[in-house]
Amino acid sequence: MLGLSRVISSGFGQPVGDRVAAVAAAMLLTGVLAGCAGGGSKPAPDPRHAQRPATAARSSIVVVPEVMGTAGLGGVIGSRADALTGRFGSPRIDLAEGDARKLQFAGRSCVLDIFLYPLAAAAEPTATHVEARLRQGGAPADPGACIREVEAR
Repeated sequence: MLGLSRVISSGFGQPVGDRVAAVAAAMLLTGVLAGCAGGGSKPAPDPRHAQRPATAARSSIVVVPEVMGTAGLGGVIGSRADALTGRFGSPRIDLAEGDARKLQFAGRSCVLDIFLYPLAAAAEPTATHVEARLRQGGAPADPGACIREVEAR
């Protein structure tokens, strides 16, 4: 006796059972080929092996930045990164891009961004510019007052 799938026709002269088998085979083949195509997601990196980005290589070409005036900035302008971290502690952000570097420190009510650039080829970057803003709202803040606040924390 024929099974139900052999009795019910698909309307195209092929029994439903054969059509289902053909669709299943096509889906299986599509899945296998998709796996071979690559492009799959990469596994997440192991956080135990995460490291701070290496210091960028020093360039032999330097565009000398305009250095901000030092008045009211408590000796920050001209300081190297190690002196700044020794003075203010660990920065919230330590970002290097090419020869440039940005250190960000936070006080109770302000955020202090210190930008460091080399002043000569292959030189260690030094602080050339400082910006300060309020933590709430981001309005500009007095850099000197923010330096004192960050230093006091």
